[in-house]
Amino acid sequence: MSKPILVLKFGTASITLPSGEPDTRVIAEIARQVSSLHKQYRVIIVSSGAVGAGKAQIKRYKGTMIQRKAAASVGNPLLVGLYATFFAPFKIHIAQSLCERQHFANRAKFLQLKQTFEELWRSDIIPIVNENDVISDRELKFSDNDELATLLAVGFGAETLMFCTSVGGLLDGSSQILPKVSNVNEVFKFVRTDKSFLGLGGMASKLTFAKLASRMGIKVVIFGMNQPDEILKGLKGEAGTFFEPGQSNLSARNRWLGSGGLVSGYLTVDEGAGKALLKRKSLLAVGVLEVFGAFEAGEIIEIYSAGQEMIAVARARETSQAIKENLKTNNFEVAHANDIVLL
Repeated sequence: MSKPILVLKFGTASITLPSGEPDTRVIAEIARQVSSLHKQYRVIIVSSGAVGAGKAQIKRYKGTMIQRKAAASVGNPLLVGLYATFFAPFKIHIAQSLCERQHFANRAKFLQLKQTFEELWRSDIIPIVNENDVISDRELKFSDNDELATLLAVGFGAETLMFCTSVGGLLDGSSQILPKVSNVNEVFKFVRTDKSFLGLGGMASKLTFAKLASRMGIKVVIFGMNQPDEILKGLKGEAGTFFEPGQSNLSARNRWLGSGGLVSGYLTVDEGAGKALLKRKSLLAVGVLEVFGAFEAGEIIEIYSAGQEMIAVARARETSQAIKENLKTNNFEVAHANDIVLL
């Protein structure tokens, strides 16, 4: 298991025709290019497109939530079948993995997921991942495969995370692709509010998760599939937009914790608490300004400064209600230092 991990995410607009059906030309190209990387990387492909692949089979389809779930149920095996067909000439087998966000919130479940992927990699099998839309307890419009790909990349300690987009990269104010980004915060101004009519995500989503992944020391690339060999070129920094990774020496457990998994709520803290966190101190209730959301002890929360800048992700030691009731209590511990990951 010495090979680095590469996570590739393909959105709906990247791999489908205007009708919503899978574009076999693009899937064939994915298989060809990924096959040449297969010996160098442990590969995960996160692929959208199941709803588009299956909606033609749903009678009187109008795009309701239940119809989308039904279309995903039909489309997932069709989509995976296409990947299997196009990887077959390269003698590469693929596996389907339908994930739910709860798999990332519970450490034991997450480790089982990771162990399953490692077993697949030992047999040179590439997992094709999608969210389990059929039984997801969240509406599909809140489900984003950019997030799923990032959770996998951060939690598994991937070397590189690549997001495929229909425009080929992050466009600047002159609609030219920015080749390199050093500070993600400085490029949000280029984000357009429109998105593809088929997809649920957008460039803002990709930048948000690129920011998290690069903070965790992961190389991030936003690329396209409109030019030859863009996966291969993007991996070398020769196509798309490359995001420089930061320095990170987090343990595997803290990478998982820092991924956010399933955030149940968040806190804002005062300046003193923020400084204490930077010194690797525990978070005490006296430094908490406000508590948002309802969460239980042990669940993952985000910690923000009074200026709404995210400082850290933590595992709460107390419930949200208990924290609210003890904001003025001395030495009431909200999160222990060992359960806090600075961002």
